[in-house]
Amino acid sequence: MRLKVIASDFKVNIKAWSRSKGTLFWTLAFPVMLILIFGAIFSGVGEVEYELDVQDLDDSEMSHEFIKILEETGVIKVINVSVNEDIMSYIEENNIKRLLVIPEKYGEVIISSFGTNATVDLLFYFDQSEQSSNQVIRSVISNVIQSMNMELSHGRDIIKIEDIPTITEDFDFIDFFIPGMIGFTIMQTCIYGSIERNTKYRKYGILRKLLTTPITRAEWIFSKMLFMMFLSFLSSVIIILVGILVWGITITVDPLMITLMIITISATSFLFSGMGMLIGRFVKEEETADTAGGAISFPMMFLAGTFFPLDQMPEFLQEFARILPLYYVNEGLRNAMIYANQSEALLNSFIVIIFASIFFLAGVLLTKWNED
Repeated sequence: MRLKVIASDFKVNIKAWSRSKGTLFWTLAFPVMLILIFGAIFSGVGEVEYELDVQDLDDSEMSHEFIKILEETGVIKVINVSVNEDIMSYIEENNIKRLLVIPEKYGEVIISSFGTNATVDLLFYFDQSEQSSNQVIRSVISNVIQSMNMELSHGRDIIKIEDIPTITEDFDFIDFFIPGMIGFTIMQTCIYGSIERNTKYRKYGILRKLLTTPITRAEWIFSKMLFMMFLSFLSSVIIILVGILVWGITITVDPLMITLMIITISATSFLFSGMGMLIGRFVKEEETADTAGGAISFPMMFLAGTFFPLDQMPEFLQEFARILPLYYVNEGLRNAMIYANQSEALLNSFIVIIFASIFFLAGVLLTKWNED
């Protein structure tokens, strides 16, 4: 090999890279952005505090002591639930992921257990979709109970815990992963598809030539979004079919839920197609536009609860996640496909529609063919 030729070609590549301000910026900014985001997510892993709703039906000195010990672990933040609340209604209405009930006569049973074999069961209601966080909380509660049993009876199980799933069907993690995968796939397909089309049309002067045709900007953008919606439905159907046939996922099938899924998927495709068009509008170069799309979609994929629950992240990132469109896409699909929660699915679908309308209107108003 001729080192001189290799060195010359290397210099040419360096010059070409450094002359493109957009490529230069995103090449350097993208890794910085990633390390800042993931550093924020995982740097506080050991300090994460999980919320646990607790209904204290006993309201005794011993039950207060138990709650105090839970809070002193530094892992659990107790939220007190009124004794007048019906547990299942409270869980459904407030979308509660986990709740602990301390039964009546908790303290009385513990006191009487010293001369008998009496035991008392704490009721732990949990949503199976939150597997990682529930394992942490369940472990903390079990450790507290074990320590109290050792102190009270040198190890005999006076205090026990009974697990009660709040979703009656038997779901696996894959059932909860599939909806997030659908949202992520639609986001990637629509953003990159719109970016590629817009930058290529600009590069070859097609956008400018559209001024001579009778088609309006709104019509042109709407037609492109319809095409992306077709691709979104195609990929969603494939993901669901493979999930059912290969992994045996369990999904809710009824007319209302199918309608909500269609609405959510349609709005999602319009949302991210519009987002891709806006990126392509402000980032002129094809290579730079792809990098800019990745800088937006890749962090959103991890921050919006696609792969793990939000409560594993620091609180400020949880709040930030709730302003991301993909978060509502994921929650809407999960509520429609898995939880069969009609009200939550409808609410999340409505929010996705609002996002989609904003990005569609922004695309219409900001796309200027004569400037391209």
